[in-house]
Amino acid sequence: MKYLDEYRDPELAQRLFAEIRRITTRPWAIMEVCGGQTHSIIRNGIDQLLPEAIDLIHGPGCPVCVTPLEIIDKALAIASRPNVIFCSFGDMLRVPGSAKDLFRVKSEGGDVRVVYSPLDAVRLSQQHPDREVVFFGIGFETTAPANAMAVLQAHRLGLRNFSMLVSHVLVPPAISAIMESPTNRVQGFLAAGHVCSVMGTWQYRPLVERYHVPIVVTGFEPLDVLEGIRRVVLQLEAGRAELDNAYERAVRPEGNVAAQQVLSEVFEVTDRAWRGIGVIPQSGWRLRDAYRAYDAEARFAVGDIQTRESPICRSGEVLQGILKPNQCPAFGKECTPRTPLGATMVSSEGACAAYYQYGRFIKAEEVGVAR
Repeated sequence: MKYLDEYRDPELAQRLFAEIRRITTRPWAIMEVCGGQTHSIIRNGIDQLLPEAIDLIHGPGCPVCVTPLEIIDKALAIASRPNVIFCSFGDMLRVPGSAKDLFRVKSEGGDVRVVYSPLDAVRLSQQHPDREVVFFGIGFETTAPANAMAVLQAHRLGLRNFSMLVSHVLVPPAISAIMESPTNRVQGFLAAGHVCSVMGTWQYRPLVERYHVPIVVTGFEPLDVLEGIRRVVLQLEAGRAELDNAYERAVRPEGNVAAQQVLSEVFEVTDRAWRGIGVIPQSGWRLRDAYRAYDAEARFAVGDIQTRESPICRSGEVLQGILKPNQCPAFGKECTPRTPLGATMVSSEGACAAYYQYGRFIKAEEVGVAR
């Protein structure tokens, strides 16, 4: 476990907790914009061990969770067709649509397959030239390069039976939407290191300057998260707002230039709906005109799908940081991992799933947890 255990060292963690307690003199609200960071925080009890003045807000950093309901319903409609092989990563199969999920479609006879790479779907297109093969392309900037490469590969091979249902979203516009929301109380951000390893940090500087908000890029292990929090608090206490890279072992300011070139070749920026949040301008990608022939939404004419959200699911408020998962009346009752009402209870990166998995059914202060 070289290069991993050192970021979980309990003695170093205690020192960081002590340093954060020492420098914190006022209440601060900090949002982590990554589901992986949320799970690290809840799994390790970081939020319960921080000073009470620090409130960690869980942001819309789970790609499965923010995939809009209408896209899920479009996926279900396509996957139900008799001549389609519908390919997806496994975490999308239990995400509820308006009436069912992809597992239900599979049980009803649909050819739904779990793949581990979009290139697996390209290979299936070669192996089954008489069938339509569709890949469900979702996620943030992290997963987009591989999906773009799959489209390029299908294009180079001249495959006419491959297409992609695209629902990619971008982090910087989401931060803008959070800061401009009338309910916003976020004063600092922990940015996701894996996103920045692809896109770099340059897109975040204008956000820091426009909103005068500290943004610290950090990783996902306990010490990464604690160091990110420490750096945000230092800035807030000093009245500073700067872009700071605390994940230099993986993130360069320019990012992965080759990956960015592939993304620019295949995708263009568009307005995108986020589940539970609504449409955020210029917050997603769609296929460029040169590759529009691979757009599954157009190929299968599912643009007019109507949707209906669960009336008791409040995952939208969770994704916006307005509500903690265990403050939702349905949490752990009507909504569990076996009977999820929303994607935040399904995804391995969802905040509701984290709270359920690690027993956060009541608040720390209600059981007298020391802070």
